[in-house]
This record gives sequence, structure tokens and C-alpha cells, in this order.
Amino acid sequence: MALWVRFARDGGEGFGTLEDAAIAVHAGDMLGNAAPTGESLPLADIRLLAPVRPGAFIGLWNNFHEAAAKQGNAIPEGPLYFLKNSRSVIGPGEAIRPPATYAGKVLYEGELGLVIGRQVSNAEEAEAEAAIFGLTCVNDVTALDLLFADASFPQWARAKGCDSFGPIGPAVATGLDWAALRVKVALNGRVRQDYPLSDMILSPARIVALLSREMTLQPGDVIACGTSVGALPMRPGMQVDVTIEGIGTLSNPYAP
Repeated sequence: MALWVRFARDGGEGFGTLEDAAIAVHAGDMLGNAAPTGESLPLADIRLLAPVRPGAFIGLWNNFHEAAAKQGNAIPEGPLYFLKNSRSVIGPGEAIRPPATYAGKVLYEGELGLVIGRQVSNAEEAEAEAAIFGLTCVNDVTALDLLFADASFPQWARAKGCDSFGPIGPAVATGLDWAALRVKVALNGRVRQDYPLSDMILSPARIVALLSREMTLQPGDVIACGTSVGALPMRPGMQVDVTIEGIGTLSNPYAP
């Protein structure tokens, strides 16, 4: 198992593996030919960035049995997905800020994120699973009042694609068993979401396989696997923490 991170320091950027309270700096490509440089940096000397810069940022809806039952939704046979603006991505500690002209509800949605490590197209599940580099935390932030502002056209891209609405991090973990993990989301320390990933309707390998039959996935692409019950609006000044054991905690303040 390894925890891969990206960081900023002295006006530049780098990447490496997180080991205790330090980063073992690497060179090359995180998703390909990464090699340790021998340099180690204390966490106190760097600022963590979003661990990847996705070309495609894909989000799933209605992918957990408990949430589907609570909301009265049918169980889907394939991924019900939207494309989230890749420029919405922010890293740990960065503020979530809705547009200045928006005064409606803003929801957190803690989710498991899949990071693609190799090009994959028209894949079977075994190939799709092998194409998943690792797992990360995602907060799929949503401007709820924008989603259904026009009765004739649900605005998924707009509601979920605002600047800062795509927190990812703090790391990409390799070697984890996703089915043994839970997603926990806390607002100002109070847990509001706590659900098992084993309740997922479509497994990560199934998601990647089916998506790859419609679009070629590239290294660095991120797929958010959907959320379960407990997603609620945030209030100004709150801190939202998305925690998945083995990956870490993705913390962001909500600062409209």
C-alpha cells in the first residue's frame, strides 16, 4: 500500500508518497514510471494539493442500495452519471465558495473516488479493475437550487461544476480493498454521513468497464462513485471532513 500526494513548495510543485509526517519525493510520472529521488520533506514545509488533475471528472448518481430505497429510486443496471467540471477541483484545506450571485443551498456529498492509471476502452471487468490506479476521497459539492432551477432541463453540470465544487484528496491510496471501507463525513466534527462502500450497487470494476464502452478513460481521470444517505446543506463557517480509512481525511471550509 502507498499514499500518493501532490504538493506545492517554494513556488513549485512535486509529488511523492506520504510516510508518517514526511513526503518521500519522487520524479517521473505518479501514474507510470515514478521513482524516488531520495529527498524527504516534512509535511510542515509543504502545502498539499489535489493529488490528481483529472482530464475527465465523472460522478455517479443513485449507486447505493440504502439511498435508493430511502428515495424510492429503482436499482439501475448501468451507471447513471454526469460530467463534473474538471476545473472545479481543489485540494485539502482550500475553501469551498459558491458563486457570488448564488444564495441557495449548497450540499456536501462524501464519496469514494477512483483514479484511473492507464488508458482503458471497451473493457471487460478484469481489465477495468486493473486500470484503477488507486482510491481517493471526493466531496461532490452541489448547488441544489441550480439543479432544478429550470423545470424543463435539470442542470447537473452547472449545479456541480462551479469553481471549488470538486475537493479531492488528501491522497491516492493503492492496495486497498474498497469493499471493506466506509465513507464518513463530519460537519464541524459532527458525523453526518457514515456508510459502507459494500452497499454500492455497481462495483468500481463494473463502473469503469461500463463507462469505458462509451468513452475512453485516460490516466488521471477521476470517477466519484456516488453518495449514500445523509447529504445535507452546509452553513457558512462550517468545516466539512470526508474520511475514508486508509486514504485519510479531506478537510475543506465552507466560506461563501
